Amino acid sequence: MNPTLPAALALLSMLLPWSASARTVYRCVRDNTVSLATAPEPGSKCTPQQIDDGAVQTPNLWGNMGIFSGTLYEREQDGALVYSTRNLPGSRVFLKFTVATPPGEPAHEGLGKVGTPQLNRHAKQFKAAAKATGVDDAWLRAIAHAESGFDAGAISPKGAQGVMQLMPDTATEWGVADPLSAEQSINGGARYMKALLKRYKGDRTLAAAAYNAGIGAVTRYKGVPPYAETLAYVEKVSALYQRYREAMGFKVETPAR
Repeated sequence: MNPTLPAALALLSMLLPWSASARTVYRCVRDNTVSLATAPEPGSKCTPQQIDDGAVQTPNLWGNMGIFSGTLYEREQDGALVYSTRNLPGSRVFLKFTVATPPGEPAHEGLGKVGTPQLNRHAKQFKAAAKATGVDDAWLRAIAHAESGFDAGAISPKGAQGVMQLMPDTATEWGVADPLSAEQSINGGARYMKALLKRYKGDRTLAAAAYNAGIGAVTRYKGVPPYAETLAYVEKVSALYQRYREAMGFKVETPAR
């Protein structure tokens, strides 16, 4: 038996022990490897995903991994039968499947590298944009640093332009007539970021993910999309934000204990 991705996911959802219009499949990550399961896997970081029985298209929970073959395993956990694509102790082969994952969204990795803060780059423009929008100056600088390295003439292979690497449609939506103008790009990027932060109730991680991969991808995955470039981008921006806050004299945020 060699089902496709939708069939394998449908099977996972059908194997759950209750009947409902939406079922839960867990996306589990361990040591940078991904599996899907009907229950959280011991030793993995698992995120529940709702699968709508009436959906026209089954969502891609794997991410951008190309075409690969895998195995669905059956085992007992806490007195119940569970199914997973990871071979855990006590597992037995249930079926084989092939997955053809899509190439992903029009996300862009960004052209800047994590490095030391550059407070002198377009300083007036960032200060003015932060004041006009209420978006943290350090956050705007972190985005620009990750996106373009502050290069006003930067153009990515996917068509993003300027300091804030706005895609053409986004630039038009936020009133940027000349995306290669540092001032216009920063102002447009700041307004766009303000809207994203409002949408995600101040959650910078989701705002950064949407800036990179698009609002649609964040909505579809109910969080940060599992694309390698988006995960790397969010991590890069978060690291830069802390560096810029520290360089600008703010106390660095740390996790609560």
